[in-house]
Amino acid sequence: MPPRGSRARRDEIVRLATTSGLASVDELSRVFDVTASTIRRDLAQLTAEGRLARTYGGAMALSAHPETSLRQRIGEAFGAKRTIARAAAALVRPGETVLLDAGSTVGALAHELRTMPGLTVVTTGLTALGELSDADGVTVHCLGGTLRPVSQGFVGPLAEAALEHLTFDRAFLGADGVTTDGGLCEAELAQTRLKELMARRAAAVYVLAHADKLGRRPFHAWARLEPGWTLITDPAADAAQLAALRASGVGVSVAQADGAA
Repeated sequence: MPPRGSRARRDEIVRLATTSGLASVDELSRVFDVTASTIRRDLAQLTAEGRLARTYGGAMALSAHPETSLRQRIGEAFGAKRTIARAAAALVRPGETVLLDAGSTVGALAHELRTMPGLTVVTTGLTALGELSDADGVTVHCLGGTLRPVSQGFVGPLAEAALEHLTFDRAFLGADGVTTDGGLCEAELAQTRLKELMARRAAAVYVLAHADKLGRRPFHAWARLEPGWTLITDPAADAAQLAALRASGVGVSVAQADGAA
Protein backbone atom coordinates (compact mmCIF):
# COMPACT_ATOMS: atom_id res chain seq x y z
CA MET A 1 0.00 0.00 0.00
CA PRO A 2 1.31 3.49 -0.81
CA PRO A 3 2.20 5.43 2.34
CA ARG A 4 -0.36 7.96 3.54
CA GLY A 5 0.57 11.60 3.97
CA SER A 6 3.09 13.76 2.15
CA ARG A 7 5.86 13.28 4.72
CA ALA A 8 5.63 9.49 4.57
CA ARG A 9 5.46 9.60 0.77
CA ARG A 10 8.57 11.78 0.56
CA ASP A 11 10.46 9.48 2.91
CA GLU A 12 9.52 6.55 0.69
CA ILE A 13 10.63 8.45 -2.45
CA VAL A 14 14.06 8.95 -0.90
CA ARG A 15 14.23 5.27 0.04
CA LEU A 16 13.31 4.16 -3.48
CA ALA A 17 15.79 6.55 -5.08
CA THR A 18 18.56 5.31 -2.78
CA THR A 19 17.91 1.59 -3.24
CA SER A 20 16.79 1.31 -6.85
CA GLY A 21 17.32 4.63 -8.59
CA LEU A 22 13.53 4.97 -9.04
CA ALA A 23 12.90 8.71 -9.10
CA SER A 24 11.11 9.37 -12.38
CA VAL A 25 8.08 11.65 -12.08
CA ASP A 26 5.93 9.36 -14.23
CA GLU A 27 6.91 6.19 -12.39
CA LEU A 28 6.55 7.73 -8.94
CA SER A 29 3.10 9.07 -9.75
CA ARG A 30 2.03 5.54 -10.66
CA VAL A 31 3.64 3.98 -7.58
CA PHE A 32 1.95 6.40 -5.16
CA ASP A 33 -1.24 6.90 -7.18
CA VAL A 34 -0.96 10.69 -7.14
CA THR A 35 -0.68 13.28 -9.89
CA ALA A 36 2.59 14.18 -11.58
CA SER A 37 2.29 17.72 -10.20
CA THR A 38 2.15 16.31 -6.66
CA ILE A 39 5.33 14.33 -7.31
CA ARG A 40 7.04 17.40 -8.73
CA ARG A 41 6.21 19.32 -5.55
CA ASP A 42 7.58 16.42 -3.49
CA LEU A 43 10.81 16.39 -5.48
CA ALA A 44 11.15 20.17 -5.23
CA GLN A 45 10.75 19.95 -1.44
CA LEU A 46 13.22 17.05 -1.14
CA THR A 47 15.73 18.91 -3.29
CA ALA A 48 15.35 22.04 -1.14
CA GLU A 49 15.98 19.90 1.94
CA GLY A 50 19.14 18.48 0.35
CA ARG A 51 17.81 14.91 0.31
CA LEU A 52 17.68 14.47 -3.49
CA ALA A 53 19.27 16.04 -6.57
CA ARG A 54 16.98 17.04 -9.46
CA THR A 55 17.54 15.40 -12.86
CA TYR A 56 15.76 15.49 -16.20
CA GLY A 57 12.26 14.15 -15.55
CA GLY A 58 12.78 13.38 -11.86
CA ALA A 59 15.48 13.23 -9.21
CA MET A 60 18.24 10.98 -7.91
CA ALA A 61 19.62 10.14 -4.49
CA LEU A 62 22.69 12.13 -3.48
CA SER A 63 24.47 9.16 -1.93
CA ALA A 64 23.12 6.17 -3.87
CA HIS A 65 24.83 6.01 -7.28
CA PRO A 66 27.14 8.64 -8.75
CA GLU A 67 26.16 6.84 -11.95
CA THR A 68 22.74 7.96 -13.17
CA SER A 69 20.26 5.25 -14.08
CA LEU A 70 19.34 4.42 -17.66
CA ARG A 71 15.83 5.79 -17.01
CA GLN A 72 17.36 9.16 -16.15
CA ARG A 73 19.75 9.16 -19.11
CA ILE A 74 17.19 8.32 -21.79
CA GLY A 75 15.81 11.87 -21.81
CA GLU A 76 19.22 13.57 -21.70
CA ALA A 77 20.60 14.92 -25.01
CA PHE A 78 17.77 13.15 -26.80
CA GLY A 79 18.24 14.95 -30.11
CA ALA A 80 21.99 14.33 -30.19
CA LYS A 81 21.53 10.63 -29.40
CA ARG A 82 18.98 10.25 -32.16
CA THR A 83 21.29 11.97 -34.64
CA ILE A 84 24.18 9.70 -33.65
CA ALA A 85 21.97 6.60 -33.85
CA ARG A 86 20.86 7.42 -37.40
CA ALA A 87 24.44 7.92 -38.56
CA ALA A 88 25.50 4.65 -36.94
CA ALA A 89 22.58 2.76 -38.51
CA ALA A 90 23.66 4.00 -41.96
CA LEU A 91 26.88 2.00 -41.55
CA VAL A 92 25.10 -1.33 -41.09
CA ARG A 93 24.42 -3.52 -44.12
CA PRO A 94 21.64 -6.10 -44.60
CA GLY A 95 22.68 -9.58 -43.52
CA GLU A 96 25.39 -8.43 -41.10
CA THR A 97 25.87 -9.60 -37.53
CA VAL A 98 26.29 -6.70 -35.12
CA LEU A 99 26.96 -6.41 -31.41
CA LEU A 100 25.12 -3.76 -29.39
CA ASP A 101 26.22 -2.58 -25.96
CA ALA A 102 23.85 -1.46 -23.22
CA GLY A 103 23.01 2.23 -22.89
CA SER A 104 20.56 4.85 -24.12
CA THR A 105 22.40 5.91 -27.30
CA VAL A 106 22.96 2.31 -28.40
CA GLY A 107 19.32 1.67 -27.56
CA ALA A 108 18.41 4.46 -29.96
CA LEU A 109 20.51 2.70 -32.60
CA ALA A 110 18.56 -0.52 -32.01
CA HIS A 111 15.38 1.39 -32.79
CA GLU A 112 16.86 2.53 -36.11
CA LEU A 113 17.79 -1.07 -37.03
CA ARG A 114 14.29 -2.50 -36.64
CA THR A 115 13.65 -2.67 -40.41
CA MET A 116 17.11 -3.86 -41.53
CA PRO A 117 16.55 -7.08 -43.53
CA GLY A 118 18.42 -10.24 -42.60
CA LEU A 119 20.16 -8.60 -39.65
CA THR A 120 21.46 -10.55 -36.66
CA VAL A 121 21.85 -8.55 -33.46
CA VAL A 122 23.62 -9.72 -30.31
CA THR A 123 23.25 -7.43 -27.31
CA THR A 124 24.02 -6.99 -23.62
CA GLY A 125 21.29 -4.38 -23.09
CA LEU A 126 17.63 -4.65 -22.14
CA THR A 127 16.86 -1.46 -24.07
CA ALA A 128 18.06 -2.98 -27.35
CA LEU A 129 16.17 -6.18 -26.58
CA GLY A 130 12.98 -4.21 -26.04
CA GLU A 131 13.41 -2.25 -29.26
CA LEU A 132 14.02 -5.36 -31.38
CA SER A 133 11.80 -7.91 -29.66
CA ASP A 134 9.05 -7.57 -32.28
CA ALA A 135 11.18 -6.52 -35.27
CA ASP A 136 10.37 -8.70 -38.28
CA GLY A 137 13.40 -10.10 -40.07
CA VAL A 138 15.88 -9.35 -37.26
CA THR A 139 17.39 -12.26 -35.35
CA VAL A 140 18.16 -11.25 -31.77
CA HIS A 141 20.47 -12.92 -29.25
CA CYS A 142 21.23 -11.81 -25.67
CA LEU A 143 24.64 -12.54 -24.15
CA GLY A 144 23.17 -12.94 -20.67
CA GLY A 145 25.13 -12.62 -17.44
CA THR A 146 24.52 -10.54 -14.32
CA LEU A 147 22.10 -7.64 -14.74
CA ARG A 148 23.24 -4.18 -13.59
CA PRO A 149 19.88 -2.51 -12.77
CA VAL A 150 21.27 1.02 -13.02
CA SER A 151 22.43 0.52 -16.63
CA GLN A 152 19.93 -2.20 -17.63
CA GLY A 153 22.83 -4.18 -19.09
CA PHE A 154 24.38 -7.60 -18.52
CA VAL A 155 27.99 -8.06 -17.38
CA GLY A 156 30.13 -10.74 -15.78
CA PRO A 157 31.70 -14.11 -16.63
CA LEU A 158 28.64 -15.56 -18.38
CA ALA A 159 28.52 -12.66 -20.83
CA GLU A 160 32.29 -12.84 -21.32
CA ALA A 161 32.17 -16.61 -21.97
CA ALA A 162 29.42 -16.20 -24.57
CA LEU A 163 31.56 -13.70 -26.49
CA GLU A 164 34.28 -16.32 -27.00
CA HIS A 165 31.94 -18.23 -29.33
CA LEU A 166 30.99 -15.29 -31.55
CA THR A 167 32.45 -12.78 -33.99
CA PHE A 168 30.78 -9.67 -35.40
CA ASP A 169 30.90 -7.44 -38.45
CA ARG A 170 30.48 -4.38 -36.24
CA ALA A 171 30.31 -3.58 -32.53
CA PHE A 172 28.65 -0.43 -31.19
CA LEU A 173 29.67 0.57 -27.68
CA GLY A 174 28.50 3.23 -25.25
CA ALA A 175 30.59 5.07 -22.66
CA ASP A 176 30.23 7.34 -19.65
CA GLY A 177 33.24 9.35 -20.81
CA VAL A 178 35.75 9.39 -23.67
CA THR A 179 39.28 10.80 -23.40
CA THR A 180 42.42 10.72 -25.53
CA ASP A 181 44.63 9.22 -22.84
CA GLY A 182 42.31 6.94 -20.88
CA GLY A 183 39.94 5.53 -23.46
CA LEU A 184 36.39 4.78 -22.32
CA CYS A 185 35.39 5.69 -18.77
CA GLU A 186 32.85 3.50 -16.96
CA ALA A 187 31.40 3.15 -13.47
CA GLU A 188 32.63 -0.40 -12.81
CA LEU A 189 35.51 -2.65 -13.84
CA ALA A 190 33.05 -5.35 -14.94
CA GLN A 191 31.86 -2.97 -17.65
CA THR A 192 35.34 -2.10 -18.87
CA ARG A 193 36.41 -5.73 -19.06
CA LEU A 194 33.32 -6.60 -21.13
CA LYS A 195 33.76 -3.66 -23.51
CA GLU A 196 37.35 -4.64 -24.21
CA LEU A 197 36.28 -8.20 -25.04
CA MET A 198 33.42 -6.95 -27.22
CA ALA A 199 35.82 -4.79 -29.21
CA ARG A 200 38.23 -7.69 -29.78
CA ARG A 201 35.50 -9.83 -31.34
CA ALA A 202 34.40 -7.30 -33.99
CA ALA A 203 35.88 -6.39 -37.36
CA ALA A 204 34.86 -2.74 -36.85
CA VAL A 205 34.31 -0.94 -33.54
CA TYR A 206 32.31 2.25 -32.99
CA VAL A 207 31.80 4.22 -29.78
CA LEU A 208 28.60 6.27 -29.66
CA ALA A 209 29.01 9.31 -27.40
CA HIS A 210 27.39 12.73 -27.55
CA ALA A 211 29.39 15.92 -27.06
CA ASP A 212 28.94 16.20 -23.29
CA LYS A 213 30.77 12.90 -22.75
CA LEU A 214 33.97 13.92 -24.50
CA GLY A 215 36.82 14.70 -22.12
CA ARG A 216 34.78 13.54 -19.10
CA ARG A 217 36.23 11.40 -16.29
CA PRO A 218 33.25 10.76 -14.00
CA PHE A 219 34.58 7.43 -12.68
CA HIS A 220 37.84 5.54 -12.19
CA ALA A 221 37.38 2.43 -14.37
CA TRP A 222 38.71 2.50 -17.94
CA ALA A 223 38.40 0.36 -21.07
CA ARG A 224 41.36 0.64 -23.41
CA LEU A 225 40.54 -0.30 -27.00
CA GLU A 226 42.97 -1.39 -29.68
CA PRO A 227 43.78 1.36 -32.25
CA GLY A 228 41.40 1.68 -35.16
CA TRP A 229 38.07 2.28 -33.44
CA THR A 230 35.78 5.14 -34.46
CA LEU A 231 33.95 7.69 -32.35
CA ILE A 232 30.53 8.78 -33.62
CA THR A 233 29.42 12.02 -31.98
CA ASP A 234 27.21 15.03 -32.69
CA PRO A 235 27.96 18.50 -34.14
CA ALA A 236 28.16 20.12 -30.69
CA ALA A 237 31.42 18.27 -29.97
CA ASP A 238 34.40 20.50 -29.17
CA ALA A 239 36.72 20.81 -32.18
CA ALA A 240 39.87 20.70 -30.04
CA GLN A 241 38.78 17.46 -28.37
CA LEU A 242 38.01 15.89 -31.74
CA ALA A 243 41.41 16.96 -33.09
CA ALA A 244 43.13 15.42 -30.07
CA LEU A 245 41.26 12.15 -30.58
CA ARG A 246 42.23 12.05 -34.25
CA ALA A 247 45.86 12.73 -33.31
CA SER A 248 45.77 9.77 -30.94
CA GLY A 249 44.67 7.42 -33.74
CA VAL A 250 40.93 7.40 -33.15
CA GLY A 251 38.62 7.73 -36.14
CA VAL A 252 36.08 10.54 -35.68
CA SER A 253 32.71 10.78 -37.39
CA VAL A 254 30.45 13.76 -36.70
CA ALA A 255 26.81 12.87 -37.31
CA GLN A 256 24.55 15.40 -39.01
CA ALA A 257 20.85 16.01 -38.42
CA ASP A 258 19.94 14.20 -41.66
CA GLY A 259 21.71 11.03 -40.48
CA ALA A 260 24.83 11.55 -42.59
CA ALA A 261 28.33 11.57 -41.10
